[in-house]
Order: sequence, then C-alpha cells, then structure tokens
Amino acid sequence: MENEIPLLQLQGVTKTFPNGLTALRGVNLNVSRGTVHGLLGANGAGKSTLIKILSGSFPATGGRIVWKGTPVEYSSPKAANDMGIATIHQHIPLVPTLSVLENVFLGEESRWRRSTVIRKRFSDLCGRVGYWLHPDGLVSDLSIGQRQMVAIMQALGTGADLIVMDEPTASLAASEREVVYQIVRHLSRVEDKAILFVSHFLDEVMALTDRVTILRDGQAVVDAQTSDLDESRLAEAIVGRQIVALERVPTKPVDLSAPVVLELKGVASPENLATISLKVRAGEVVGIAGLLGSGRSELLHAIFGADPDATGEVLVEGRSIGKSTAAAVRAGLGLVPEDRMEQGLVPGFEIWRNTTLPALSGVSRGRWLPDPARERKRGAEAIRRLSIKASSPDILVTELSGGNAQKVTIAKWLFSDVKVFLLDEPTAGIDIGAKTDVLLLVRELAAAGKAVIMVSSEFEELLAVSTRILIMRDGRCIAKRAGHETSEHELMLLAGGKSANPASEQRAGAQS
Repeated sequence: MENEIPLLQLQGVTKTFPNGLTALRGVNLNVSRGTVHGLLGANGAGKSTLIKILSGSFPATGGRIVWKGTPVEYSSPKAANDMGIATIHQHIPLVPTLSVLENVFLGEESRWRRSTVIRKRFSDLCGRVGYWLHPDGLVSDLSIGQRQMVAIMQALGTGADLIVMDEPTASLAASEREVVYQIVRHLSRVEDKAILFVSHFLDEVMALTDRVTILRDGQAVVDAQTSDLDESRLAEAIVGRQIVALERVPTKPVDLSAPVVLELKGVASPENLATISLKVRAGEVVGIAGLLGSGRSELLHAIFGADPDATGEVLVEGRSIGKSTAAAVRAGLGLVPEDRMEQGLVPGFEIWRNTTLPALSGVSRGRWLPDPARERKRGAEAIRRLSIKASSPDILVTELSGGNAQKVTIAKWLFSDVKVFLLDEPTAGIDIGAKTDVLLLVRELAAAGKAVIMVSSEFEELLAVSTRILIMRDGRCIAKRAGHETSEHELMLLAGGKSANPASEQRAGAQS
C-alpha cells in the first residue's frame, strides 16, 4: 500500500490571477485510494482556489496535476467529472426548480427521463448512503441538510474515484453530520474511493481523516498523518499562531434596568413557527439553540419581515414596525442570513458597493446621489475594521474566501443605525481565527448597547457570547437557560428532544 501510486498528485501547483494576486505557491499534495485526506487552512489560505483547479473551474498557472500516474490537463468541470473527479461545493449548486431525481442525474442529458432505470439507480444511491429522499420532491422545498445529501448523491452518481467535499457539514445539525460521517467512512473503506475533505471543524478532521494537509498563504505548511497531530497543533498551523480559547461572557444576570430594544408579541408563522413572545434588552446577546428544522432561522426571518405569512407584532424601542424588510431596516434591524451569497450579498458587486447598500444616504451628496469616493472610503474602512483579507475595496465579493465574504455581510450593517443584529449562523464555514474575530465582534456590539439575537449550530459558540439561550424544537421555544448556567451537553439534550430539567421546560413555554 505504501508503494502504491497516489490516485491524485499535485506537483508544485501555482496560481496567479490577472490582478497580480498569487493564491497558490508551489503546492504539493498526494491523495490515495481508500483514504480520507483533510485539507485545512484559514480563509484566504488558498483552499478554494485549489478546489476550483481540481474541479476544472480554474486552470493552474504552473506545476502539474498527475491523475492515476499520468499528467493531465482539463479546463472544465465536465472534463473533471468525466475523468473521475467530482466536487461537492460549499454553496450547493443545485437547481431549485427541478426535482431531487433531476438534480442527482443533472449531468446526464435526457437520461433521467428513462424513469424505470434512473429511479432504480436513485434507489440504489439512497441505499448506498443510507439516506432516503423522495425523488420527485422539489429541491427548493428541501432543508440545507437535505440539499447537501442531494449533492453527495449527485457526486456519487457520476461514478467518481475522487470526491472533493468542500465544507460538507458547515450548515448541518449534529444528527445530519453523523450521516455525512458514515457516508465518508463507507466510501473510503468499503468502496475504496478517495475523499479530499475540507473542513473548519477540527474535531471531525481528527476523527475522519487519515492524513492532513494545511495551507497557509498559498503554501502547504503541514503534510502529516492525522495520528501524529492534535487539535491544538492543527489550530496553530492554520492561523500561524497559538489560539487561546474564547472564554464565556462574564457571569452576570441580564441588566433589567436596561431599556427593551426589541419586543416580540405573539410572533408566529402558520407553517413552521408557533407563537413566541420575547423581550431583548440593550447590551444583551440572546442565543438561539436548535437543530435544523427547529424554526430558529424562521424566527429571524419573521422578525425581519422576510416571512409574508408571519403574524404577531414586532416592536423596536417600543414602536411597532411594518411587516416588510424595508420597514425592518428603517426601524434599525440588521439581518446576517445563513446563506450569505444568495441572501446577504450581491455577488456581482464589489466590497464597497455591498458595504454601503443598507445606508446609501450616509455616503451620498444631498442624501440622494451616491458618491463613489465616499463609498470606496467606507469599503476601505470595513476592510480595516474587520481585518478583511482583500487588497482593495474594489475586489468583487465572489473573489473573497468564505470567511472574508461573511465579514462583508456583517460589515454592511456596522455603518448603519442598527439597534438589533439578527445573526443566522454567522460563523458557518469560516476558519477558527475568523470565528474568534466574529465572536469578539458580537461581544463588542453588546458592549456598545446593541441587542443581538444569534443562531448557531455550534452550541459552544452560543455559550461563549450569550447572556441567555432559548432552545427551539418543532417551531417552539421549549426551554430557556442563562448562558452561564448551562452546558453544551444540556443544550444538545434539550434540542434533541430530551428534557434535562422538565420544570425549566414548562416555565419556558411561549413567553421568553
């Protein structure tokens, strides 16, 4: 096995873009059959560029790709697929208006119309991964976790020998992550596939991978057997410095003399949200814990006026606001959505244009004619304030790494008169250093008297910043806890349907 030729070899691969940015500087990487190879690195380290080269989206500037012992060149995702390399991207590129079945076999022209054969293949795929979906269901109706499973089955349907998984668990609940882990183990151990597994979750990298390569500033700084590493060494290699664990917020009760900034009165949505009432005071961070489908994101959308079917009343500083996103923004609400590229940013715009969108009056002449010079100045200030890795505010947000793009979605609200920040999975898919930056920013917002509601699948992060935590399940608030009086274990039990303290659950009810 030691002498076996690797399935994939990258030999001195470089990538320099036309604007002069060098993303990869002579990267070497070997991936063998029957193994799970972890690829780690901070946002901007070169992971996304390397993945795009492997998937056929970008050509390499230098070096060579060796596939099954033979140097190859290919210039499109289809060519990569035909050769045996399938990529599951972090932002799942499915067609929402098509069915699950049509998406899984999207690359096979007209083949899906042969219903008997294709349905049999789909059923076999479901059996292989141990996850079943209705073949005729629309992708637009699926949760993010279900869409991820469709993407995995789409990759498997090509018969690929190498499957590149880019942050496959970033937005999944714990139970759905376990399904992905089982699939990865099955593919590598039973089907002898090679998996290139990209993740920011160090614990899953340690548990799943056989070998790890870490990129920093476009170079491979670590290439070692996973058994020779631990999480602290991974973290230090990723960011180039020792990471100090972010401690929880100081143990203190909510300041009841602080003014109520946000109040919900009987907010509900017919399909997915039971009646919830809530008061959030200035300087308070309210964490929302729950698994996918619990109603956590739906609650934020209802507050922000993005759910047209939502009922009840939302008040900001005692004044009722209209049921629209425009009214919410005028009242001082800012939403950082879970899907940053689809909902949080305008992909075709530069950093400066995205940053100034919510508050154009502040960078306009006479408050109505936008001044590009002022807009660029604000974009530059956003880069400085949030340490966004970009050479100028003129960079398109699509050219940024995931963590830096996420910082732009947050930055655009920092220059507006936002009183309440609604953060939906603000650290999903970003590296450990960027996560720390975002969590520290949440604390700064609270210290400045802002109200924050934060949804996160990472309960450890909620515990690090929240003064109190609401636990949601099946669209209901089923419990509440002071941030300093609970644990990851208890939150997981409650979110998963088990009661750690029945009396507390009964007290929570709908009133929080």
